Formats: sequence, C-alpha cells, structure tokens
Amino acid sequence: LPSVLCLGDCQLQTPCRIQKCTTDFVSLTSHLNSAPERFDLEFCKALRAYSACTYRNSKVCRGNLVYHSAVLGISDLMSQRNCSKDGPTSSTSPEVTHDPCNYNGHTEATEHQAGGKTPGTTYAFCGLFGDPHLRTFKDHFQTCKVEGAWPLIDNNYLSVQVTNVPVVPGSSATATNKITIIFKSYQDCTDQKVYQAVTDDLPAAFVDGTTSGGDGNTKSLRIVEKVSGKYIEMHAKYIGTTVYVRQLGHYLTLAIRMPQELVLAYEESQDLQLCVNGCPSSERIDDSGHLPLPVMGPLLPQGGAAHHQSVYTLETATTKCHEKILVKDIYFHSCVFDLLTTGDTNFTAAAHTALQDVEALHPRKEQWHIFPSSGNHVVVKGRKVFVSLGLICLILVAFL
Repeated sequence: LPSVLCLGDCQLQTPCRIQKCTTDFVSLTSHLNSAPERFDLEFCKALRAYSACTYRNSKVCRGNLVYHSAVLGISDLMSQRNCSKDGPTSSTSPEVTHDPCNYNGHTEATEHQAGGKTPGTTYAFCGLFGDPHLRTFKDHFQTCKVEGAWPLIDNNYLSVQVTNVPVVPGSSATATNKITIIFKSYQDCTDQKVYQAVTDDLPAAFVDGTTSGGDGNTKSLRIVEKVSGKYIEMHAKYIGTTVYVRQLGHYLTLAIRMPQELVLAYEESQDLQLCVNGCPSSERIDDSGHLPLPVMGPLLPQGGAAHHQSVYTLETATTKCHEKILVKDIYFHSCVFDLLTTGDTNFTAAAHTALQDVEALHPRKEQWHIFPSSGNHVVVKGRKVFVSLGLICLILVAFL
C-alpha cells in the first residue's frame, strides 16, 4: 500500500501544463487578422504547435477534463481550417509575439523565429551643430553654408527640416535657429505629430500641446525634457528612433539615431536629404573635412555686444577648445573654426555636446571620432601648424 501511495503522489508532483499550452496558443493567434491571405497558414502552424504541446502533456494530463476538451477543440479547428497534421509549427515562446508599435521587439521576434541567425538591427547616426557642421548617416563630415530652410531627413516615417541664418556679417558661415520635425502617422501607433523649436523657444511638447503619441499606456512616441528650455529628447519606439535637440547660445543642435532600413525608405523625389547625401557641393565650406581657418582673425557676431568680445587667435582658440575636447578630432577642429569665425564661446559647448551625443547615440564606438585626412590645407595639431607636403616641396624648390 505505501508503494502504491508513493506512486500516486509522485505522479501528482508533475503538474498538468495544459493551461500553458492554451496561453501560448492565444498569444500566437491574438494578433492575427482574419482578412490577410496568410491567416490560415499562420493559424494552422499555431494549431500544430498547440497539438504538440498537448501531446507532450498527455500522460500527466490524462485525468484532466480541460486537457481532453482542448484535444477535441484542436481536432475540430484543424478540420474547419483544413489544417494538415504534419507541417511547420509556430514557436510557442511568448517573446515572439509581434508588437507593431515596438520596432526593437519586432526585430527581436523576427530574429528569434529565424533561430537567432538574423543579424540585429543596424542603426545610423546623423548630427548637426555649430556653423553648421554636418555628420551624415554615412559618417561623412561636412561644413556647409545651406542658408535658409533645408531638409535633413525626408523618408516614409520622418521628416526633419532645419533653417539656418548667417552668424556674422562678411562670413558665409551659418547656424541653425529653427528645427521642424514631423513624425508621420503610422498604423495604430501614432497620429502625425509635429514638433518645432526656434531660438529661445525649445518646448517639451508637440505643436498640438501633447507630449506623446499613440495609446496612453504604451506611449510609442514621447518627448522627455532633460533641461528646461535647453535640451529635450524624443523617443519613437515604433520606429526605433531617438532624437536629441539642444539650444546652446543662440543656436540649435540636433542628433538622431534611426534604423538603417528606415533611413533608406524614401522615394526618388525625396533625394535632397542632407543626412543621407550630404550638402550640395556648391554649399560646402570645407574641403574633404578640412576647414579654411580665417586669416584676419575673428569677426564679432551680430549683436556682438551681447557676447564676450575677446579676440581669439589660433593659439587661444586651440587652448579654449582643448579644455572641453581632449581628442583632437574633427569636433575639436570644428570648435577652433567656430571660435575664430564668431568669437562666441557657446560654439565650444556646441561642439562638446555634439561629441557627447555621438557617444550616446552612435552604434559603433570605433567610429565616434573622425580625423581629417591629409590634404592641401593647414591642419591644427595642438599648438603647432603642420603644412602639407606639397607646400614643403615648393619651399625646397625656392632654395635650390
């Protein structure tokens, strides 16, 4: 008798998991729409997975009425949908449930369904700051004039336009004083939302007064204020995109990270995008990343009385920028250029935070820093000025 009782107790210690089988089936089919042609295919795959789960639990659930009801229900559904007993099955892992308003969750589910062999999401970064300096999605660095309104991004999901105005009289350098961002309506995730920032007005809300898009619980699109009137972040979960907007001095900066496949989702007529294709050659100030440093010293900015009117030389500008930017990369050189051009120390902070935004958003650490390639222009290195090999040759010829 003790042996029989032990056998009964031991069997009861292994629970019937029919409820887990049913929960997984509901999870796999709850997002299916009866309209698409693939409904029957996906529904049959889920039914076969449900059937396999009940079979694995057949011994421990043989006295469970819910189990027997489930087995009969599966058989009826397979007959109604003309499902074959043999064929592919859906994964019963709840993690693969597709949330259309969570881009990262969707790609993770796709990767899981492919057995983990699908490469993860590839992200791209674009940034604009200073006079203005542009870092494209292809990691090309340019300094441009682009006065007036220009599109940075214009694809099927997002539009970003900036307006640039002259910084100082007598110089072709401009800076950004207005940014307009349009998050286009997407399924049930969000209605169209428009954000606009101008100098001295960096709101923490969209133009309609809201701070988020989509369902109030999930908030697939939201604005987060980091520093009142100076720094906001926008997180668009449904397209896996993050945007930073800052005001430094009288001008605005922008940084954005977006999935590469969405960056490339645009029509042929939308090819004028500075973040994608860079500035037109006629609008370039730099030459392959090299900045033509002002020869006559700085010019006072418009309304210069409101700024520090200290005169920067190449040496003092270099020293000032080195206080904030230790690595003498293109951000450091941009800082020197901006100080010599404008005399406005706020551009030092702009270059510094632009580099911080790269470190926060750029997906590849080894590409955070960009260094000018060798060329026929002066490149600032510490307190020395290295002249190109071509100029040295000319000097040697003169002495021969």
